[in-house]
Amino acid sequence: MHFSRFGISFVHFCRRTCHVAVINLTSNIPKFTQSTRQFSLGFSEVPSSSRLLKDNMKTEVDRGQYVLPNDQPVVTLEITSAFNGLSKKEKLYAHYISKASWHGGLVTLLQTSPESGPAFVLLHKLFSAEDLEKFKAKVIDAGFTEDEYQALLVYSCGVFCNAGNYKGFGDTKIVPNMEQSRMEGMLKLSTIWDQLKPLWNSLKDTLFDLKPGITCLGYNPEGVTTYLSKNCTPQDTDQVQAWLKTEKIECYNTRLFKTENNGKITYEIRLASEQKGEIKQLTDGNITYVITRGDYSPLMGKVADFLESATSQAANDTEMKMLKAYVSSFRTGSLDDHKNGSRFWIKDKGPVVETYIGFIETYRDPAGVRGEFEGFVAAVNKEMSAKFTTLVSNAEHFLTLLPWSRGFEKDEFLKPDFTSLDVLTFAGSGIPAGINIPNYDEIRQAEGFKNVSLGNVIPASYQMSKTPFLSKEDADLLQKWRVPAFELQVGLHELLGHGSGKLLRRGDDHTFNFPSTLLDPLTGEHPASYYEPGDTYDTCFGPLSSTYEECRAEAVGLYLSLEPEVLKIFGHEGQQAEDVLYVNWLSLVWAGAGKGLEVWEPGRGWLQAHAQARFVLARVLIQAGVARMIQTSEDDLLLTLDRSALKGAGRAAIGRFLLQLQVYKSTGNIQEAKKLYNHYSEVTEPWISWRKIVMANKQPRKMFVQANTKIEGDEVKLKTYDASVEGLIQSWTERFEDPKPLYQALLELTKADSHHFQ
Repeated sequence: MHFSRFGISFVHFCRRTCHVAVINLTSNIPKFTQSTRQFSLGFSEVPSSSRLLKDNMKTEVDRGQYVLPNDQPVVTLEITSAFNGLSKKEKLYAHYISKASWHGGLVTLLQTSPESGPAFVLLHKLFSAEDLEKFKAKVIDAGFTEDEYQALLVYSCGVFCNAGNYKGFGDTKIVPNMEQSRMEGMLKLSTIWDQLKPLWNSLKDTLFDLKPGITCLGYNPEGVTTYLSKNCTPQDTDQVQAWLKTEKIECYNTRLFKTENNGKITYEIRLASEQKGEIKQLTDGNITYVITRGDYSPLMGKVADFLESATSQAANDTEMKMLKAYVSSFRTGSLDDHKNGSRFWIKDKGPVVETYIGFIETYRDPAGVRGEFEGFVAAVNKEMSAKFTTLVSNAEHFLTLLPWSRGFEKDEFLKPDFTSLDVLTFAGSGIPAGINIPNYDEIRQAEGFKNVSLGNVIPASYQMSKTPFLSKEDADLLQKWRVPAFELQVGLHELLGHGSGKLLRRGDDHTFNFPSTLLDPLTGEHPASYYEPGDTYDTCFGPLSSTYEECRAEAVGLYLSLEPEVLKIFGHEGQQAEDVLYVNWLSLVWAGAGKGLEVWEPGRGWLQAHAQARFVLARVLIQAGVARMIQTSEDDLLLTLDRSALKGAGRAAIGRFLLQLQVYKSTGNIQEAKKLYNHYSEVTEPWISWRKIVMANKQPRKMFVQANTKIEGDEVKLKTYDASVEGLIQSWTERFEDPKPLYQALLELTKADSHHFQ
């Protein structure tokens, strides 16, 4: 995993069902538009049953699947006790980096869709202008219903929490759960309607539009992206990546804009930075490559300013050097500076306040190589961290239990820092439960990485969750053991999943990092492929990279959770260990077979990395006869898992599949990797027919209310908010001390780039 987003979508649970259907496994290449490398909380949305969306609003699609329900669950990330345990200096350090993260998180709006920045400005200005209760009273007095007012609040929360009007988990569009005229009528009641009116008029049609091509993120014309100009094709991105490889430049902090004039093409590779200007230009025939910097300039400057303020509060020289490297990267656009900051970060062992910030995960870039901006700040949870520390100390032993030979494992396991943290701030399109970073191949392979479990995210994510498609006995077991099982899977997924495996490569000096005697266990012959100089896993595997890697890490978690030694580290022995083991496997299979289809769409394919990965693993176990999915009635399904087979047929099936995943990744064998992965991830009958049952049982993804910090005198104060849509909105309106320059920056940046997306 790289900034591995460990998705708790897999811990929603199901209702039961019984017509037995035969499942055929065939292969095809799915369209996959979102890449994620974090273990994320993926709860999807269900339509609400109010008058807000009428039948006459349905056009070419079912609008209900694109709205957030009025009973949208909102939960609070508990941080008060952890924050109060920090020293004055640690609180200041956390405060400044939180501010940097929140300001940088506004960049994510500009990375989501052309309208996300202005939509944020519209809604943030609306709710910053007057008290919510007073505004509600005006709305109700004017004849609008409670449901309509609630729908406005829920939609606004959706834009705030997802960093735009596309879901952070699933990449599908979010539209208001009301008629356009009704939303306009409510906005007109605002005391600042004169300021909102121009914004609304420019946005209103786009916000409600669900015509083909704009319902999800991806390459034009099938999807929407702002990582690339609208005229960029997969062939364009491949060509530019090939040129960047010769320049030894990676794409994490870039966007790509293409212009054509009289048969000549110019590719602008734009770096995110405060400083502006052209860095390099090269013409090759009719093609000109231009590298510039200055993308998101005013926002990147604010990020750098706040990080600079944090340097004086750093706990040690390593943290200070880390922050200075990040500041340099965000001011100049240098990815090498960010890599150096990451090197200092992995050397900063066991900090009380942990943080990481930058263009990290290739979530939403259709090409799978450009990173979304994210930043987090968290405080250590000592009790759970002790368990992870024990897991790290035994990691080298557990790595030998994986189903590949020593030659496919790193020459040396660089023991990482692995801590459990309580999140204070997480800015981006969603909050993960586990993280494994940095993503840079040369650092992860040779220098090390860190693992983080975000402890207060896991229990919060399970509040108000239901469990369809399971027997009562299984549902009760999940309810009892879901949090311990998930903590176990997070630990194994991050540390030994994303932390394992070697990339075989040829160096610039034509030497290899593996012996000539190494044999491919799948063919019995010398490896036929490897990574060339300049290649990275992401660039070689492209759009497949994230879901493939998530599947590999999930499979490691399943495989090693069978080991009694591992279970004992997490405090599970005897019958309890057996129950936690079973729930771990059941919950993942449920997430794949029972809920994964929520983020698969006919004609578009898979829209989320973790869901696709878990569907693949479920299919592997179904093919092995370990799991079974049947239809029990017209509107119900039943998922079962053979508990007695986990240590026999289950271990064998996952072990064989995991070996294939690892060998193809190690050797850069994208052709065989695609063939294998697409064989299991294609959605055919009966899955296509079952999807309507799955969709009818969708559950809303939880929205998290995060606290704010503020300096009063010489102290940092923490302010928390109610677990409600009102509390969430208030947290956002109080997040920025002076939002006006941020509004201006978002609108000007949107306008400057608008011609690229028209």
